[in-house]
Amino acid sequence: MFSKSNMASFVTEVLASSGKLEKEDLAAKISKLSRKVEETKEEVCDMINKRYNEFLPSMQGAEVLMGQAEEVSKEIDVLKSCIETEFHIAMEEFHKALLEKKYVIAAKQLEKARHSADSLKAWKGSELPLLRALSSELTVQRENLIYHLGDEWKRLAVWKLPPSKEPTGMKSFLKTELQLTLGGTKEPQQSPSPLLSCVLQALTIQGELQHKIKLFSQVLLKYLLKPLITYPSLNVEVSEQQGEGTLLSLQFAETPEEHPSPSQVYTKVLMVLKTIHTHLLDVSVGERKVSVILGDLVWQEMSHCIIHECLLYSIPTNSCQLEQYSAVIKETEEFEKSLKEMQYLRGDSTELLKYAQDVNCHFASKKCKDVIVAARKLMTSEMHNTVKLTPDSKLSVPMMPSPGSGDIKDKQGAKKLEASRFENEKQLGARTLCLPVCRISESVQQLMELALHTLSEAVGSSSQCATQLFFTVRNIFQLFYDVVPTYHKENLLKFPHLAAIQHNNCMYIAHHLLTLGHQFSPHLPDPLSEGAATFVDLVPGFRKLGAHCFLAHLNVQRAEMLERLSTARNFSNLDDEDNYSAASKAVRQVIHQLKRLGTVWQDVLPVNIYCKAMGILLNTAISELIAKIMMLEDISTEDGEHLQILCQTIIEEGPLVFIPLPEENKNKKYQEEVPVYVKKWITFKELVIVLRANLQEIVDRWAEGKGPLALEFSSSNMKSLIRALFQNTERRAVALTKIK
Repeated sequence: MFSKSNMASFVTEVLASSGKLEKEDLAAKISKLSRKVEETKEEVCDMINKRYNEFLPSMQGAEVLMGQAEEVSKEIDVLKSCIETEFHIAMEEFHKALLEKKYVIAAKQLEKARHSADSLKAWKGSELPLLRALSSELTVQRENLIYHLGDEWKRLAVWKLPPSKEPTGMKSFLKTELQLTLGGTKEPQQSPSPLLSCVLQALTIQGELQHKIKLFSQVLLKYLLKPLITYPSLNVEVSEQQGEGTLLSLQFAETPEEHPSPSQVYTKVLMVLKTIHTHLLDVSVGERKVSVILGDLVWQEMSHCIIHECLLYSIPTNSCQLEQYSAVIKETEEFEKSLKEMQYLRGDSTELLKYAQDVNCHFASKKCKDVIVAARKLMTSEMHNTVKLTPDSKLSVPMMPSPGSGDIKDKQGAKKLEASRFENEKQLGARTLCLPVCRISESVQQLMELALHTLSEAVGSSSQCATQLFFTVRNIFQLFYDVVPTYHKENLLKFPHLAAIQHNNCMYIAHHLLTLGHQFSPHLPDPLSEGAATFVDLVPGFRKLGAHCFLAHLNVQRAEMLERLSTARNFSNLDDEDNYSAASKAVRQVIHQLKRLGTVWQDVLPVNIYCKAMGILLNTAISELIAKIMMLEDISTEDGEHLQILCQTIIEEGPLVFIPLPEENKNKKYQEEVPVYVKKWITFKELVIVLRANLQEIVDRWAEGKGPLALEFSSSNMKSLIRALFQNTERRAVALTKIK
C-alpha cells in the first residue's frame, strides 16, 4: 500500500519527465503500475468476500483502496497517451525524412515508432484495437521505406542482362552490363556517393542489407564473374559515362585457348571487384564494410569456379614445368592480398592459394589420371596393328642422371659396377635377355613407352609425387591384366592371329617388367630407391596370362581338327568308295587347317613357339589317326593300302606346315626336326611301315622287343594290329609268339 500523496508525487514526476524519458523507462513504469493495480484489486476482492459484519467497520478502508486504484488507472491512461503521442511524432518525422530522402533518419524514426508500439504491447491491459492500428501502420510504412530504398538501390546499380529465353552460352553473356550511377551527385570524385551511403545504412537498420547484397551477389556471380572465369574469350571493359557513372560490360576477344590462364582470370576478376568496391561497396555499416558481406557471399563459389575452370587446367603435364608454376602461386598470393585489402576476404580463407601451393600433388593426380585414361584407350584399341621386334629393337628410355654424377650412394654403386666389370673377364653376350623375333601390337609398345615416360616423370619429383606416379605405372599393368583378356575375349578365341599377338604382348610386357624397376629405382626418392620400386612380382602372372590365352586358342583349333577327323567314319571299310572319300576329305581338311594356321602365325610367333604350336596340332591329328587304326579289328588288303595312302599323305605334307620364317629356304631345318615337335611322329611312321609290311618284316622290326617298332608300341597293341592285318594262319601264330 502506498499513500495518495506518494502516488501524486510519482505521477507529477512522470508527467514532468514525459518528454525526456527513454522508451524502456516508460515500459518499466507501466509494468510497475500494472502490478500495483492488480494487487489493489485482489485486496478489495478479499475484503468483500469476508463476512460483511466482520468488515463493516473497515468499509472506509476499502473505499480508500478503490480510490487509489482509480487514481492509478488515470495515471496509466496518461502514460499510454504519452507513448501514443511519441509514436505519432516519430511517424511524422519519418514521413518528413522520407520525402527529403534522408533515409537513415527515416529508418531510425521508424525504429523509434516500433519501440513505442512495443512499449504498449508490454502492458497487457492496452486496448487491442489501438495496438492493431499502430502495428498495421508500422508494417505499411516499413514496406514503404524498403520500397524506396530498393528503388534507390536499383538506380545505383543497374543491370542489363541477357533475355532469359535466350540459349545459354558464351555469346549470350556479351549482353551483360552493370551501370554504377553517381547516385544523384555530379561529382564523380565523390565515390561512393552520400546517397549510396544513406541507402546502405538505412537497409542495415531495417535488417534488409544482407538480402539485397545476396541478390546482387547471385547476379554478379552468374552473369559477370563466372563467365569471365570460364571463357578465355570474354574480357571485361570498364568505361566512365560522363555524368552517368561507370559501366562494366563484357567484350569478345577470340583466342585459341580452351581455358584462361590464372593471371588472366585474376586480372579480370579484380577489375570487376575493384570497380564495384570503389563505386558501390566501400561503405561502412556498423563495424564492417559492405564489401565484407559480398565477399562472404561470393568467395566460396567464386574460388571453387577458379579452381575447377582455371587452376585445374594450369597444372603442368610434365615435371620439368613444375618449377615454373611458382609464378602462378605468386599470382594467387597477390590476388588474395588484393581481395583482403578491399575486405572481400577475411582471415585465412586461402582455399585458392592452398590449391595452387599443392601443385605437386595435383600434378601427380592429374598425370596419373591422364596416364590411366591413355592406357585404357590403348588397351581397348585394335590389336591387329603390329610392329616387328628384332634383336636390335629398343625402347627409347628417357635420359636420366648418370649413376656417377649423383649423390654418394650413386657414386659408390658406380664404382662397384665398374670394378666388377674389370674383375670378370667373361662378359654376357650383347643379345643376352633379348626378345626373340616376333610381332606385338603397336598399342602395347606404346603402352610400355607410356610406362617409361611416367616413371621418368617420377625421377626428381617429391617422394609423395614419385610414389603416386610409380604405383600408377603398376596400375597400368594390373589394368592390362584385367581388361584386355575380358575386352577381347571373343576375338582371342575366334582369330588365331590375335591369339598369337596377345601371347607375344604378354611375353613382351613380362620381359620388360623384369628390369623396369632396376632401371629407375636408383634415381627415385626413398622408399622407392630402397627396393620398393619393383615389377618383378608381376612377371609370372603375365607369362601365365600369355600362355593361357594361346593354349585356349590351341584347344579351339584342336577341337576343330578332331571334329573334322570324326567325319572319317572311323577309317573302317575303306574299300567302300564313300568311306574312303570321307576319310580322304577329313585328312585333306586337317592338312589345310594346319597350312592356314602356318600362314597366319608365320612371322608373328617366335620360331620356337610357332614350331611347338604346329607340333601340338599335328600330333593331335596323327594321335587320333593312330587310335582309330589301332581300334580296327579287321583290315583287308585294300583297306591297308588305303590307310597307307592316307597316312603317307600326312607324312609327306605334315612337315611342310613348319614354315615359321618368310624365307622358304630357311624353314628346311625346322621341317627336318618334326620328331622334336611332334611326339607321336615316329610312332606314326612305324605304323605306316607296319601297314605295308609282311609278317617277317614286322617281326624283324620288333627285334625281340629291342627294335624300333618295340619302342613305339606295346606287345599287346602290336599283336592286335597283326591280327587285324593278317588272316589266322600258322605263320601268323608263329609271328605272334615272337611279339613279346
